Amino acid sequence: MLMKGKKGVVLGIANKKSIAYGIAKSCKEQGADIAITYLNERFQKKLEPIAKELECEDRLYPCDVTNEKEIEDLKESLERDFGKIDFIVHSIAFAPKEGLSGRFVDISKDAFRVAMDISVYSLIEVTQKLKPILSENSSIVTLSYLGGVRYIPNYNLMGVAKAALEMSVKYLAEDLGKDGVRVNAISAGPIKTLAAAGIGDFSFMLKWNAAHSPLKRNVTIEDVGNSGMYLLSDLSKAVTGEIHYVDSGYNIMAMPAVVFDENGKPTIAWNGE
Repeated sequence: MLMKGKKGVVLGIANKKSIAYGIAKSCKEQGADIAITYLNERFQKKLEPIAKELECEDRLYPCDVTNEKEIEDLKESLERDFGKIDFIVHSIAFAPKEGLSGRFVDISKDAFRVAMDISVYSLIEVTQKLKPILSENSSIVTLSYLGGVRYIPNYNLMGVAKAALEMSVKYLAEDLGKDGVRVNAISAGPIKTLAAAGIGDFSFMLKWNAAHSPLKRNVTIEDVGNSGMYLLSDLSKAVTGEIHYVDSGYNIMAMPAVVFDENGKPTIAWNGE
């Protein structure tokens, strides 16, 4: 049991298709005690069955990361119920609809501010508020995507936010390393989550990634969940400041693989519709 005796909080589960759920489930299966958070009353009711499955019905806490007091209240609740905690999973991101479509040059300042506040600063603020109850050798994991380092159609503002998130991981890792706290990110391949529903042509993105990744398949929440559990466990106690790709190797590809037709002409290795 790799996580036996570990206690931690998972922020950002929306449903059983969430990457955060995959990480929480893997940690629970390896013996961890978990607390989870919800955004508002609507999500509270959706998460109650998940909390029961994860055996944390009494550790289902409200936390809207745009509300400083709710983060402070989360710290108090965790300290009351756990004392110290060993890990934090930050799986929170948001950009207004205008930031995920149209021309990037037309994005408003308000949309930019909202995306950076919720998708990036929330990691910093959650870490800041919960740091007093982090145990020695604790671990923090957040979620990124390849769109933070390369252009991805329709990702737009969220790509810029993920770029800032990844650099925040590196700066937090250096700053908190002296305290024994590790900070890493997982850059997952595309998965059908609630958040992904806001990205245009997402079904095509799934087909493209499956066709052109070295492993020729998309990843699952179980794949990402197990990698998240590894980064939260003592197996990765010498790993920090890393962006760990879990995308069937798609991130290494500079161009699609090429095959030759019957006339010897090169063509993209693509069997999608």
